[in-house]
Amino acid sequence: MNRQATLTPDAIQSKKNTVSAEEWQLRVDLAAAYRLIALHGWDDLIFTHLSARIPGDEHHFLINPYGMMFDEITASSLVKIDLTGRKVMDSPYEINPAGFTIHSAIHAARPDAHCVMHTHSLNGVAVSAQRGGVLPLSQQSIFVLSSLAYHDYEGVALNDAEKPRLVADLGDRNFFMLRNHGLLTGAPTIPDAFLFMYLFEAACTIQVRAQAGGGELVPIDPRIIAGAQQQAQQVTRGAGGHLAWPGLLRRLDRADPGWRA
Repeated sequence: MNRQATLTPDAIQSKKNTVSAEEWQLRVDLAAAYRLIALHGWDDLIFTHLSARIPGDEHHFLINPYGMMFDEITASSLVKIDLTGRKVMDSPYEINPAGFTIHSAIHAARPDAHCVMHTHSLNGVAVSAQRGGVLPLSQQSIFVLSSLAYHDYEGVALNDAEKPRLVADLGDRNFFMLRNHGLLTGAPTIPDAFLFMYLFEAACTIQVRAQAGGGELVPIDPRIIAGAQQQAQQVTRGAGGHLAWPGLLRRLDRADPGWRA
């Protein structure tokens, strides 16, 4: 029997005393993000991924153990790898090779994107399959549209040759729609990357529901979108993730504090 298949989160040995305090906090926050993605219903069984870069010159980052459900992931179960996909800390789990292709490309090219989140949510994929992409139909959409890029579908992301095209299409944007595939966000912090994904998913969900109503849609004036980032900074004192994050962690703790293990 496959050894990986028999493992459970409870069988993972704690790494709290074997990594730096800074890395441990990053592990806790990334595990929380995985649990929150599952809580909101944006996960796709085991087939998508969130990653966070560990500070330092080694260019190491954390990603999910391939085969573990998002609502099972803990701080200690996250796998630490380098930009070649090699595990740099022992783990009984492997990583998703497609996840490595996408995330390693972005982490290598965007030092500001310490956290990268990618989902295959139903509403996100539905909008990614629409020729017009994200439409200016909601308040949520204006923040997405103010920093949005697109990448055409090239099949399951296993080919290293796709990396330069991914990077070129993303540019300096924080929201990235992978056509016929899903959503991606990148930010300097885990809370901000999660907030961006929340806005991205909300914009897509509202768009799908508005279109389903069958009535004439009212687009938002492009001049409002042009000032969206400045408006967001005034309301949230930055991207805003740090304001929502403590409350989100309290919500997780009420449900199951085991993600901190």
